[in-house]
Parts: sequence; C-alpha cells; structure tokens
Amino acid sequence: MNAPGDGGPRRAPARRAHLSTAVPFAKPVGEIPKGSLRHLRDEAEHCRRCPLWRGATQTVFGRGSSDARAMLIGEQPGDREDLRGEPFVGPAGRLLDKALADAGLARSALYLTNAVKHFKYEQRGPDRLHKRASAREQEACRVWLAAEWLRVRPRLAVALGAMAAQTLFGSGFRLSRERGQWLELEPHCRALATWHPSSVLRTPGPGRQRRYAELVEDLGRLAEALREPEP
Repeated sequence: MNAPGDGGPRRAPARRAHLSTAVPFAKPVGEIPKGSLRHLRDEAEHCRRCPLWRGATQTVFGRGSSDARAMLIGEQPGDREDLRGEPFVGPAGRLLDKALADAGLARSALYLTNAVKHFKYEQRGPDRLHKRASAREQEACRVWLAAEWLRVRPRLAVALGAMAAQTLFGSGFRLSRERGQWLELEPHCRALATWHPSSVLRTPGPGRQRRYAELVEDLGRLAEALREPEP
C-alpha cells in the first residue's frame, strides 16, 4: 500500500452494485434530482425522504460555485449550521477555516457540503446534542449529495470524517489506516479522506494538536493538487 502522498492515486476499492452509476460513490444512490444548484437547493428545502426534517430548523445545503474544482464533503450539520442554514459555520467550521488558511486554501475556491442535509440531535435540557444519522437516513439523503456532485463535477474531493469517506470509498474504509491517500474515483477525478474538524475538537490532550496537524497536512495535499494543470 502506498504511503500517504507517495506516487499517484490508487484506485478506490471495487464498488457495490447500486441503483445509479452516474456518480462514483461506493454506497447506493437512488434517483438523482436534476437542475441547477439553486433549483436543487430549493427542492431540498422540501425534502421528506426521511424523518430528520421534523426536528430540524431547515435544510443545510452545500455552498460554493458550480465551477469549483474541489469539493469538501462533511458528515452532517450541527446546531449552528441548522440555525443559519449553511455548512461549517459553527466551532468545527471555524477550525476548518483555520486549517484551510494554514494549508494555503481559500474557502471561496471550494464547494462545501455534507453527506446529510438535516441536523439530527438529542435534546438534553436546553442543549441539542449531535446524534449520528442512521444508515437509512444517510441513504435517503445521498441523492442530494449525488445531485451536487453531478452539478459541480469536481476533479478533486476531500471527505471529512468517516461517514463521508465511506460514502465515497465503501464501508471497509478506515481513516486511521488510509487517511491522506489519494484514490481514483473515476478518470480525472480523485479523492482523499481526512479527519473531520469536530473530531479534532473532541480529541483530548496533545493528540488534538497532532490530529489538527494531520488535517492541515491533508488539506495541503489538496492545495498542491489544485496547483497542478487540469488534464
């Protein structure tokens, strides 16, 4: 196995058969909505494909240009994202902005989104505590990520966290083992996975700085790839 950053991208693991072959995702995708990003965002506001909409304030759709060469895919929105309707605007978003700056990247050059578009939480007193979306909820929401993918057609992608990584590379993918390695998804399109900023924030002690450095290192690989001429 190539060490992270060594040589060219490996091919992603063989993918399971699924309903749509239009996107290079390892996990199944149903019928994909069509239209511009603005149209898709409007349609997603009324999504009732799973129960998560009932407790959420609003859909948190992706942000960025349809011409972006790179897409960053997170897991699911948190409390702040749910209230503002934008991805990565809470504590994890602030850490991501710092990491992007340290890696020499501008948020404005990227398309940022999440694998799941509604905030799932557990109410404890006044607080809404993040709760991981189930496999069924992830699958129901995957059509929106697929629609964004087809509209943007990124040449490069970074999966932030295990949920996003396994969407692209399959359930057998392990961040602890394969973080930072470019994998070819399809001709002229490659992706890598790294830590989600919220995972960095949850890491105790000196491990937090180490994990943050790894996040910046992986985003630096993206910055380097963006400097390469397009094929």
